[in-house]
Amino acid sequence: MAIGFLARAEAAEKPPLGPDTVAPFATQSQISATIEFGLPALAAEIEKDIPRRLATIDEQISCVHRRVFGFRINANCDVQGFVERSGPILLDGRGERVYGSTSIHGAVEGQGANRFTARIHGETEASAIIEVEAQPKLNRDWTVDLNFSDSFRWSEPPVLHVLGRNIPLARYAEPSMRAQLAKVRSRATSAMRRLDLRDKAARAWRQAFEPIRLSDNPETWLQLAPHEAAFAGVRADAKTLSGILDLSGTAETTIGQAPPAMAPTPLPPLGNAVAAPGAFDVILPIHVGYDVIKNKIAEALASDASIKEVQVYPSAGKLVVGLRILKTSDADPTAGRWVYLSGPLEFDADGHTARIADPAMADLGDQDLATTVGPLLSQLRDSVRFDCGAAYQELLETANKKLTEPLKDGFRMEGHLSSARLEKVYLPADGVTIAVRVSGALKIFYAL
Repeated sequence: MAIGFLARAEAAEKPPLGPDTVAPFATQSQISATIEFGLPALAAEIEKDIPRRLATIDEQISCVHRRVFGFRINANCDVQGFVERSGPILLDGRGERVYGSTSIHGAVEGQGANRFTARIHGETEASAIIEVEAQPKLNRDWTVDLNFSDSFRWSEPPVLHVLGRNIPLARYAEPSMRAQLAKVRSRATSAMRRLDLRDKAARAWRQAFEPIRLSDNPETWLQLAPHEAAFAGVRADAKTLSGILDLSGTAETTIGQAPPAMAPTPLPPLGNAVAAPGAFDVILPIHVGYDVIKNKIAEALASDASIKEVQVYPSAGKLVVGLRILKTSDADPTAGRWVYLSGPLEFDADGHTARIADPAMADLGDQDLATTVGPLLSQLRDSVRFDCGAAYQELLETANKKLTEPLKDGFRMEGHLSSARLEKVYLPADGVTIAVRVSGALKIFYAL
């Protein structure tokens, strides 16, 4: 970037004051609204509708079928017993799936069915684990399907021992158990639908319109205006199942008093599913007063006694640096000639450091003044730096503290901004405004 002197810059040639108009700090952005279900609470809700006894066995079976002294003997036995849950229902989440299990116990007794076989007797006990896997799916009408698959495995299959014969009993117990598992699926789905996701989503949607204070000094406010909602999948861990919505819209930052209340729009129809919520972006300002820049320049040029005064102000999108310079022949310390540099600020690639880059000297029409100004150009080029790195870090830290806090009606907000990059530089009347695009994640939670 070249910053040149205005030729013969007397007072009449001073660049006019011309500050920039700062555009609204607004950008398209996404936030996620997460409805969390505590899996232990969901398991307890499901368990309320599931009986402890899963199956009752009352069958007459052929328990003896053998030859005795040349005679073929067939005898029936009455088999009675039960299968019950012996433990609670446990739910565990991994990735996009929920896994459930419960332990069961069965006891069965067989007795000869008539007086000739009355002494035939046998009994057994067995245990099993019922395992359930579900992949929750959010429908466009905001209802949830769990898409169950289930199975059970016997740790010791029930076998009745009668007169040396082993009679497998699983086929008598399993039909009732499978019927109960079908009821479990139905009741679990009903329990999910009673949670009324649409109502929770609508409340999260309204929460997103509430202004958020990002900083106290100066007062900085974030106003979100979502206009679309899409399902971003289900996430599960050991304790929670989370249904995630991706809310997209605009994020606008204002300085000063809180923005006027924005009336929430109705919750829109659920859009097409997205793989994951998008990154939250917001544009935040860093302000550097012209006095700070002026003092920095004056400090860098303090060793040159010929410079008596420094001015810094904006003009037509450029930064003007005015220097009142005394020639060696000037006896009056209030005398001197104003020379003005004009050009845009140049930032390094990371956007954290600005400088007045490569100033070029025009013909001043005064060789003595040109001799004085020449070394000043090198000092301005090599020594004057405006480091905004600390301001970037403070911006992130301050915003992150404000973005994690409770909200109304049981909601809470969790935000983390992790990166900042230069978006645009403005030169308004009161100082340089650096618009910084800050990225991270912003989530609104509601825990059930």
